[in-house]
Amino acid sequence: MDRERQGGWIYIMADRYRGTMYLGSTADLAFRVSQHRSGEGAKFCAEYGLTRLVWMELLPTMQEAMDQEKRVKRWRREWKFALIEKCNPDWRDLFDDMLN
Repeated sequence: MDRERQGGWIYIMADRYRGTMYLGSTADLAFRVSQHRSGEGAKFCAEYGLTRLVWMELLPTMQEAMDQEKRVKRWRREWKFALIEKCNPDWRDLFDDMLN
């Protein structure tokens, strides 16, 4: 399977409204979020209890997702809040929505 053809996701996990955030990229968002929620993903997510998927974006290739992740990581915290709140003002957990 060619990962470049299936695209890549960038996403933000959080613990609560405007709380601690983790930004990552992956080819398989459902699997990666499941890892974070079970404590088997990034150590940072496990340490801070980041189990809420609050933002996600699908990009055409995994390389584009990784490049965008690097750019967004350099953004100010308030800009990341605005990105999330544009499509998820209540910081709901989008994981169940993603699976449906």
